[in-house]
Amino acid sequence: MGATIEQLTDDALSLPDTERAHLAQTLLRSLEPGVEEGVEEAWGAEVALRLERVHQGTAHCRPAEEVFRDIRAQHQK
Repeated sequence: MGATIEQLTDDALSLPDTERAHLAQTLLRSLEPGVEEGVEEAWGAEVALRLERVHQGTAHCRPAEEVFRDIRAQHQK
């Protein structure tokens, strides 16, 4: 293979969001060959919807630290 991991990473990061998501999904699928195709398609649609909401500014985002703090608090009860 002629390209290095660094070159491939740089090229991948320069892709538009939807193409990066497709590439990531393809790479993950290659690591988990037993995953059912219907599940992959459903998650793909969900990811696309969430990404669209982020770009439109309609997503309700929270910092990860806050989310994890809330989860830990729920499990300590």
